Amino acid sequence: MEKILRFFEKYIIPKFLYRFGQPIYHYLLSFIGAFIYRFPSRKLIIIGVTGTKGKTTTCNLIHHILNSSGHKTGLITTVNFKIGDKEWQNGLKQTMPGRFYLQKLLKQMSKEGCEYAVVETSSEGILQYRHQFIDYNVAVFTNLTPEHLERHNGFENYRTEKVKLFEKVASKNGIGVYNLDDENVEYFLRPEMKEKYGHLVNSKQSTDNRQHVKVKNILEIKNIKLSSNVTEFEVGDVKYKTNLLGEFNVYNCSTAISVAMSQNITVEQIQKSIESFKPISGRMEIIDEGQDFAVIIDYAHEPNSLESIYKAVKETQMISSADSGQVNHRAKMICLLGSCGGGRDKWKRPLMGKIAATYCDEIILTNEDPYDENPEVILDEIEAGFLQILNFKLQILKNYWKIIDRKEAIKKALSLAKKGDAVVLTGKGGEMWMCVKNGKKISWDEKEIVIEILKL
Repeated sequence: MEKILRFFEKYIIPKFLYRFGQPIYHYLLSFIGAFIYRFPSRKLIIIGVTGTKGKTTTCNLIHHILNSSGHKTGLITTVNFKIGDKEWQNGLKQTMPGRFYLQKLLKQMSKEGCEYAVVETSSEGILQYRHQFIDYNVAVFTNLTPEHLERHNGFENYRTEKVKLFEKVASKNGIGVYNLDDENVEYFLRPEMKEKYGHLVNSKQSTDNRQHVKVKNILEIKNIKLSSNVTEFEVGDVKYKTNLLGEFNVYNCSTAISVAMSQNITVEQIQKSIESFKPISGRMEIIDEGQDFAVIIDYAHEPNSLESIYKAVKETQMISSADSGQVNHRAKMICLLGSCGGGRDKWKRPLMGKIAATYCDEIILTNEDPYDENPEVILDEIEAGFLQILNFKLQILKNYWKIIDRKEAIKKALSLAKKGDAVVLTGKGGEMWMCVKNGKKISWDEKEIVIEILKL
């Protein structure tokens, strides 16, 4: 039905009229979708997770904890859908599916006996009212950094859309969960909730901060230990261990722990679930085919997440001497990256280039999802960021390449790697498609391509 409505939008309704009536159009679509499926969220406890980074991993962690605790749980994220233990991939290239499919999924979850549904909730979804007829009970804030600025006409509008989820939950006297380390958290704390849960990592913010006075349930994460195969941290007297790597994943775990506590899950069960959780495909995923260098695939596609990945690779000593296991500064970090086309967030391209030049020893620029943009122009704009790094400018002719064909670019990156190096492939993660011109989608599986090349 949504396809039929989109046909009218594209070919029947005049564009000026559509722009004027766009909010009403989106609102009505959301209502119709919920009405057709009889408002299924009313029979579920809905946990909405919003923010810029970490939403997908956090959603999967929450699902795993609840499901492992005997509470059958559904899941909707950028990467995957789940009903209990049944899982399938999200091939839509949308964080929040269209209103009809979204409501259909919630109906299916309710029908199959789910008690909870964890929904990754995007600013785009909120802007288009996809969240409107979903009865959220818990709102979760991961973090906020600039993204989708063209779509929202600025960062403040982007933040405002995110906050709307908390306003919606507050109107239902629900629960809020917050990353208290984030500089934008004050905006999310403003809506009054029945209960507020928050977490601080390494006491980066003091619990005496008056900003947090309304948050009675605050977790302090301490004694973080990072390595190339496990991450450990403590919450009070409780020690946690996870297979998720990097400090940014400590934040994801902390958020999930706070949500679980808000739902009265025992500490023992949370501890077990955090330890048994398996990394998500394409999220800080390590590919090991017996090679003597590390290969990491990650979805990082904006400046902060890109920098977090590069920092994590260094923090966890993935760039090391294979003999001694110690950090070896002669070893290299080889990075492959691109940037999304379609006119999206062009401002971030030189910044991502600057970050890559700061952290990486060798760089390959390549396609990500060019859509209708000229891929060479996208790479040129990323390249512009290199010149902001003085030392890099002196080496620019010998340690970076521009290769449009992503598979060939991956081959190049892997061919450069030697013992103890780390190859970091970002931008696609576990996505199943690459979007090119004329609305075409090319089947894509980064992990399989890497394995295929490593076996040659």
